Parts: sequence; structure tokens; C-alpha cells
Amino acid sequence: MQGFLVGHATHPDWRAALALAAAQLQSTGAAHEASAAGPLTLGIVYFSDHYAAHAQALYEALRQQWPGVSWVGSVGVGVAASGVEYFDEPALVLMLTSLPRGRFEVFSGARKLQSFEAFSALVHADPGTPDLAELIVEMSDRTASGYLFGGLASSRGATAHIADGVWQGGLSGVAFTRDVALISRVTQGSQPLGPTRTITACERNVVTQLDGQPALQALLSDLGLQDLEDPRQAVSRLRATLVGLTDEHDTALARGGQFGPDTRVRHLIGVDPAQQAVAVSELLQPGMKLAFCQRDVAAARRDLVRICSEIRDEVESHAESAVPGAGAAAATTGDAAGQILGAIYVSCSGRGGPHFGGPSAELKIVQHALGDVPLVGFFAGGEIARHHLYGYTGVLTVFTAGHAA
Repeated sequence: MQGFLVGHATHPDWRAALALAAAQLQSTGAAHEASAAGPLTLGIVYFSDHYAAHAQALYEALRQQWPGVSWVGSVGVGVAASGVEYFDEPALVLMLTSLPRGRFEVFSGARKLQSFEAFSALVHADPGTPDLAELIVEMSDRTASGYLFGGLASSRGATAHIADGVWQGGLSGVAFTRDVALISRVTQGSQPLGPTRTITACERNVVTQLDGQPALQALLSDLGLQDLEDPRQAVSRLRATLVGLTDEHDTALARGGQFGPDTRVRHLIGVDPAQQAVAVSELLQPGMKLAFCQRDVAAARRDLVRICSEIRDEVESHAESAVPGAGAAAATTGDAAGQILGAIYVSCSGRGGPHFGGPSAELKIVQHALGDVPLVGFFAGGEIARHHLYGYTGVLTVFTAGHAA
């Protein structure tokens, strides 16, 4: 596996965009063929929701253009390639590689992983799927490492994900064997407003006590509010407040007081002064850790640079890899030695250039910190890493030369 090929384009007509992207791939394909890397076998396609209605036709055109290639992908409100983001415009991005068959297996609701020995997996899912969080955990359990990476399809209309066919609902993607060397990291985008507390009393998604004290009292303290008597001020602060949740035995904070990779950020959906309670958009259990937080561009930028630097350092140091460990949403599989062949970046639909302050700002940070490596990605309705479903994060995964060459 000598490298990954990337093509991307924007055009009102998906056929023209595909032709432009295909031309880019063909221009780099000659060097790929000269390297004796073998035939192209696996393709990844992300397309903006402007093309969602044409997902089936797009998939059929991909199969015709590259016979024998297996395709996976998703629709997104935005798509990305190396150093560029396409937000709210008709666009698609393609990645092709010659990963040997037998080292990957495409799966969907109609095509289960049977005897294939999955070690890790790229996963795409429909956000409207019932019990989605549980399905992600089940899929994680089917892999030897427990490590998934990917995201939820996002669209202002119909959603679709691709796995050797076009699907609505459920999960799909591609699983990899242990021989496929990859490194994956989660980057957070929110800053804690106060201390991390333990949920001591709750019912479903309503927290009544944190560290044995009224939950609403803790929230008001972190926001610097005395009470809710000034609705205008209180409502404005509450709307900007989110909740960071961490399972009981996981680590909530990383270096510098930032959220660690095990923390999932969820919406604060209500307060109940009568019960002194707060409501969160996730089912809760006593013992979970909770920290009120808000989105922070500077913190998000620092954390994104950090994970890119960690990945580069790991690759360049030829570090021996370890199976993804408990308590860290970071994975290394195979031998990390060698070079970065290609990358996939799945970011929250609420991030990207519009959040970071300029056109393509988020992907330019990745390009500057990681280097000009072949990369594709999309802006998702939720990000998947390990067995968690995240929000307001980015999941960066790189494929390395390792012993998969």
C-alpha cells in the first residue's frame, strides 16, 4: 500500500464535480501505477447535501468509473479535503487506495461482518436510527481493538450513507484487519466553566444532585448567577451552556484542565427551579462525572494542533503501537513506523471555517500541523470514536506505512 489518491471539486452539477475530481485522480494515478502499488480497491466518498437526492446515481457513476472498487461514504452539510472545506455548496471529495483485499471488509445492515476478523472500523450512520448509541457500542464490541472512527450523516434534507450501495438508517462502513496501521485522536471544542462534579442523584436525563448538592445551584454558581430572577440575563447564559459528561471510571480532564477524549459534550435542555434540577440530552446514571462548559474557539484550536502534533510525533518516532487502551479515545493499530499515507477527518457540523474564523480555517490548521497529506472528510451530525458518540469534536485518523505495506 504505497499511498492514497485524493480528488475534490465543487460544481452545481454532481456529474461535472465527479468529472473534475476524477481528472485530479487520474493525474496522480500514473505515479501510483508506476509505484507498483497494486490495483485500486477501496474508495471513500463524501458529498454535500446539495447532491443528496442524487446519491444513488452518484454511487452508480463511481462504480462505472472505477470497476472493482468498493465504496463507502456519507452525505454531509460540508465536506473537506487537504486544506479546504466546502460548506453550504455542492461538492464532493474522493479518496482511493490499493489496500489489499482481505485486509478490509465493507459492511451495512444488509451485509454483516461474518467470519472477518475486524480490528478497527470506519463507521457512518444515520442520525435518525433508534438506539444509535447502543448500536455503536455493539459495533465496537465486534472489533478486536474496540476502536471505531467516523460520524453521523448530516443533511438539511434526506440523509444517506454508502457501503457498496446507498443506505438510509442504521450503520455502515468498512472494517480493517490488524495489519492496517492507523492512529486516531479526538479533539475537543469546549472549555469547562467550573469543577467536574459527580452525579449523585438523577432520573433518566434529569440531574437533581451533584456531589450531594442541588444541581441547579451548581450550575448557577459556575455561571456566576445568584438566581434566575433576571430572566433575560439567565436565559442568555443558559443558552450558551453545554454539559460535559464522562463515565464513572473514565478520566474527565486532560492536560491544562481541558476535557479529555472520554468526555462527551451534550446540550443543556432545561432547568427545573422547583426540583433544583437540570436536564441534559442524554440518559444519565449516578456516578457519572459532569462539568458545565461552553464552546471556546481558542481552546479548540489549541487542542486540534495538539492532536496533530501527537500523531506526527508518534509516526516520526517510530513508536511501537499499543491496542487502544481503556480510558482514552485514542487508537494506534499496526506498526506506527514509517510515514502518513492518508487521513480521514470527521468534524462537527458546528465547527469548520465558520467557527474557527475564516474560510477553510479548520482544515488549514490540520494541514499546517499535520503536513500536506492526502486527506478527506466531512462535517457530521455527531462524531464517532471508540464506542462513543460525540458532539462539537473532531476525529482525526491517519493511515501509516507500518507493516501494512
